[in-house]
Amino acid sequence: QVQLVESGGGLVQAGGSLRLSCAASGSIFSISAMGWYRQAPGKQRELAAAITNGGATMYADSVKGRFTISRDNAKNTVYLQMNSLKPEDTAVYYCTVSIMTSSLSPGSDYWGQGTQVTVSS
Repeated sequence: QVQLVESGGGLVQAGGSLRLSCAASGSIFSISAMGWYRQAPGKQRELAAAITNGGATMYADSVKGRFTISRDNAKNTVYLQMNSLKPEDTAVYYCTVSIMTSSLSPGSDYWGQGTQVTVSS
């Protein structure tokens, strides 16, 4: 079994910063891609940022230059540093991690429970 535990969400004023963390634990053989999605009320879930096991990153246009994704492979943890936050960044943020539980199993995507980020104007 694999568990993902997110932390770091909250309420912040526009222009402020938050740092999200997502730690994976359990039966982990290897981790490939890690990422953060977000879902605002009434909208579809969208990819905000992702990072490969080699450290390559990608960002949605709406967060480029403001958000930074990083990972600590020793801790099986992915982070999302969010700066210059805007009210339109308000959403539930979900981490997702591609994990192989053994050398013989194909990778599967696991999801965190979600953490609320609210940016007030």
